[in-house]
Amino acid sequence: MRKSALLILLIISTLFAAQKSELIKLNENIKDKNSRTKSITLIDNRPDKNIGTITDKEDKAEIKFEHEDLKSFIENKFIEDNKKTGTNDIVIMLEDLKGYDEQDDNKDFPYAKAKIRISAFLKRNDRYYFINRFDNVIVCNPKTTAHPQRFLVAKIGEVITEFIKASYFLNITGSYIPESEIKRYDEYLGKDYKAFNNPELKDGVYLNFKSFREQNPNPDYYTEKNRKGNVVRLMSKDVQASISEMYCYVEGGKAYKLTPVGFDEMVKDQKGFYIHTSRVNLFFQAKTGGAFVGAITGGLVGAVIGAAIDSASSTNSGAMNGIGYSSTLETDVYIDSLTGGYVFTK
Repeated sequence: MRKSALLILLIISTLFAAQKSELIKLNENIKDKNSRTKSITLIDNRPDKNIGTITDKEDKAEIKFEHEDLKSFIENKFIEDNKKTGTNDIVIMLEDLKGYDEQDDNKDFPYAKAKIRISAFLKRNDRYYFINRFDNVIVCNPKTTAHPQRFLVAKIGEVITEFIKASYFLNITGSYIPESEIKRYDEYLGKDYKAFNNPELKDGVYLNFKSFREQNPNPDYYTEKNRKGNVVRLMSKDVQASISEMYCYVEGGKAYKLTPVGFDEMVKDQKGFYIHTSRVNLFFQAKTGGAFVGAITGGLVGAVIGAAIDSASSTNSGAMNGIGYSSTLETDVYIDSLTGGYVFTK
């Protein structure tokens, strides 16, 4: 009996030992180089604080934050990294973070993925002003990455760090949000967006996402088609303009969004607008006579979050280049109702 008990304990201890942990380390500085920010406050609004596990060959690796008290760590790190401060109080809300393995359709093996949703606000008294949001799925390619959990924790840490630094630029959009509504800010702000609430879209050319959301087409612009019925030119007061100036156009009540490889129809459902495409198409670095421009590759705080600063422009079309594996998997890619950026679900 004693030998059996020892054997059972040995098996249990072996199973626990096989469960590895991989830590998300937020070691990079979060300095506001312009010294405009006074403080950072973190709201950890995740319904489930367990991030999840990733398969590493025959083992499982649990993803965790290096510091369990994430709120205190980030808030104190801002103080350490910013000896000179300004007047702006920034609130960072971590809304979702999950790591998992997923077997996609028509794929031979599962991919390690991380879903992250994080938002930023400027707080003044009891009012909040939306700055930006990152809402996406990071994909790891098992063919090129030996340890997917290490790849994902590095990307998660990079996204959080760069997102915080991007929030210092205060690209404020929309009206204020009362403190009582901050945890449902999306619904609170979205009730005023005409493109998402009106039954019909206005025909015309929209130069940026904000004008599309508010349904204000630019009257000075119009499109021209070739014999096949494809839009090939953008005109401004009878003078040809670069088609890359356009975010989308609406014709017959249907919206068509500019992407690096052409125009995709924006379909609307209960969640909002989406286009059916792939990462490889949206991150495609092609140029056709200067007409189509690929995803942003730089920016004020680097490639990872560069597009988050100006995701409503036509130039980068909301694509965030360099985050994870640009797979060929075609899915419904949603248009973020607040930023105009792409939201991948797979």
